[in-house]
Amino acid sequence: MNAGEGAEICSVPGGLEIVEGGRVHRPDLSVLAPDDLGYVLRAEESYDPPTKAMDADGQGGAPYALYGYAAHLAEVEVDTGLGTVRVLRITAAHDVGRAINPVLVEGQVQGGVAQGLGMALMEEYIPGRTENLHDYLIPTTGDMPPVETLIVEEPDAHGPFGAKGLGEHALIPTAPAILNAIARATGARLRETPALPHRVLAAIREAGR
Repeated sequence: MNAGEGAEICSVPGGLEIVEGGRVHRPDLSVLAPDDLGYVLRAEESYDPPTKAMDADGQGGAPYALYGYAAHLAEVEVDTGLGTVRVLRITAAHDVGRAINPVLVEGQVQGGVAQGLGMALMEEYIPGRTENLHDYLIPTTGDMPPVETLIVEEPDAHGPFGAKGLGEHALIPTAPAILNAIARATGARLRETPALPHRVLAAIREAGR
């Protein structure tokens, strides 16, 4: 079955219609031989969004067609006697282009926040010691604070239906937001993660000097 470049193929109940030059043709799909995948009619398209290579020094250019943007705010409680930190609330604003499924967007943000919280407060790999989930601590439900997700929609022409990616965006800002909140609460600036109690106490003492 061949159709010219100006032909329009339309889906109709029970089959297809091909409109070309004022003529309408409705092929009998039942007599067409299936391809290797079992289809008698298949359409494939690809899209390569515009990018621009960086120079020899790794500067300039536009290596990606889409960029996502996010901002996180953390509210924490610090016990200055014990050095423990409890995250009370996370507010996460994310530009997702277009939220095709807002419920999945919120779930993705909550998962990223959980990972970032672990990075900030408890996950530390020590060879030969924290090589299991008994000694390598990760956040549980009891560690998770309420997460308020603010979905910002600025559609992008290069994304599907205007959508942008939402993967690492929820993870990356979480730890800095928590560490900045600790600094705001205590004046102690931590330069190493996770912010375990002994490190928090050492930073508070150093800030006091």
